[in-house]
Amino acid sequence: MLAACSFAPPLKIPDVPLSSGYKEKAPWTPAQPADAMPRENWWTQYGDAELDALQVTLVKNSPDIAAALARYQQARALSDQTRSSLFPAISANANVQRDRQSDLRPLRVLGPTSPDQYTSATLGLQLDYEFDLWGRVRNLVAAGKASEQAAQGDLESARLSLQAQLADSYIALRGLDREKALLDDAVTAYAKALDLTTTRHDGGVASGLDVARAQTQLDTTKSQAEQSLAQRALLEHAIAALVGESPSTFTIVPRLADLALPQVPSGVPSLLLQRRPDIAAAERRIEAANASIGVARAAFYPSVTLSGLGGYQTSDIGNFIGAPSTFWAIGPSLFVALFDAGRRQAEVDRTRALLEESSARYRSVVLGAFQQVEDNLALLNHYRTAADSERSAVAAGQRSLDFATLRYREGAVNYLEVVIAQTATLQSQRSALNLDTLQRRASVQLIRALGGGWSDPTQPIALGR
Repeated sequence: MLAACSFAPPLKIPDVPLSSGYKEKAPWTPAQPADAMPRENWWTQYGDAELDALQVTLVKNSPDIAAALARYQQARALSDQTRSSLFPAISANANVQRDRQSDLRPLRVLGPTSPDQYTSATLGLQLDYEFDLWGRVRNLVAAGKASEQAAQGDLESARLSLQAQLADSYIALRGLDREKALLDDAVTAYAKALDLTTTRHDGGVASGLDVARAQTQLDTTKSQAEQSLAQRALLEHAIAALVGESPSTFTIVPRLADLALPQVPSGVPSLLLQRRPDIAAAERRIEAANASIGVARAAFYPSVTLSGLGGYQTSDIGNFIGAPSTFWAIGPSLFVALFDAGRRQAEVDRTRALLEESSARYRSVVLGAFQQVEDNLALLNHYRTAADSERSAVAAGQRSLDFATLRYREGAVNYLEVVIAQTATLQSQRSALNLDTLQRRASVQLIRALGGGWSDPTQPIALGR
């Protein structure tokens, strides 16, 4: 009956306000995700082989993932260390020594016939086992196991965060590639327009002001193209650092990549509590803190340890192993602290405060997760609507530019009208490209906020070994 005792309080996970659905709506399909289901390869939804290869390199070479893995291995080793307390500890010892007694040793006068010098040889085994009457050891093991699982959640969270960061940077880089191509096309078109304006000026048809305006438009667009390259270089360097490569030797060849926009299944808020590895880790830390209270409270009660030892001891090494040299001892020992000036109570208070902190952090992580999902659902929803409008603006801007160019060729307007149309058209084209990129980047952050992939809900993997 005593061995069934435990002073850990009943585990209670803090309540967090939940709703039946997300406030922000987007054209995504509902899902039925499972607890800690596999998150691998969610980035393949974007349909880019180079991104897939970079993600593989990230997992292999990332120093941040390696550091997170090492922290998990430390927690696992500590868990194994505490688990060993459930079993008896057995040790062996062997000792051979030559001794000389002091002539002035206390009470030596009672044994004047004992030799001044003698040989002592000992070979023995010792066993110690603590009876876990108050659940101290069991709660210690439970706290270690929960901490190990929390560290595994941290590892999964770090891996997911870095994978999302890589996907986000890659999508932004490919967006800049498309923008650079657009600006290069604009530079070509503006150079031709400058040639036309110069020819008209040489023929006395156009003014020098028109030539200056055309030159300004061309040079401004060239500057924008170079600024785009500068931003791309920074993203390329960031990707190199993420995947563990030197930015000085790492290169991503510019190309126009048509990245898909995944249909992300957002599920419902209650399922998010089961999918996010950081939420799972926060919950495990509550379990560890709760079990630690039981460990602290058990210190107020006696601890009982069974000890046994036995072996051979002799002063005649030639007759070491034999019945006359046998010794043994076995028996229980009881230990209880009678006065410690409040040390044990202070430890109980500390563990209770740790539980309160863990509970508050859990609520903070959950509420933050809901916010991230709502944020990215809102971005996806409004970016999609904005992109539809911007595509219409691009078509209208191109028609305006065509009309303005035709009227200029016919001499009906000066070049200012063409410049205004060129600027508006290029701005709407860049805005349309940017909105496409922003939608894909928001989808990455939504996947991250939802806890990763969702493709195989039939194979859940619980946190732990």
